[in-house]
Amino acid sequence: MTAVRRTQAKRFVVCVRNDECDDLELRKVYQLLPDRKAAREGYLRIVDESGEDYLYPESYFVPLSLSVRAQNALQESCKPV
Repeated sequence: MTAVRRTQAKRFVVCVRNDECDDLELRKVYQLLPDRKAAREGYLRIVDESGEDYLYPESYFVPLSLSVRAQNALQESCKPV
């Protein structure tokens, strides 16, 4: 019997508003990091252009529904250099 490994689905959002935040680019796809407490307050935890994760208003983003293959490709491109 093989062990089944559950992986949490990666979630991505696209930036649709940045109110002149230099660390967010409009129309760029960002990976959403899990943060239930922030979500309850209306914020999302995003790794921005600074390479650090910060909280931003949920209204700045639109969620994306992607295939696993697309999620994996974006996961690789979202890693800090």
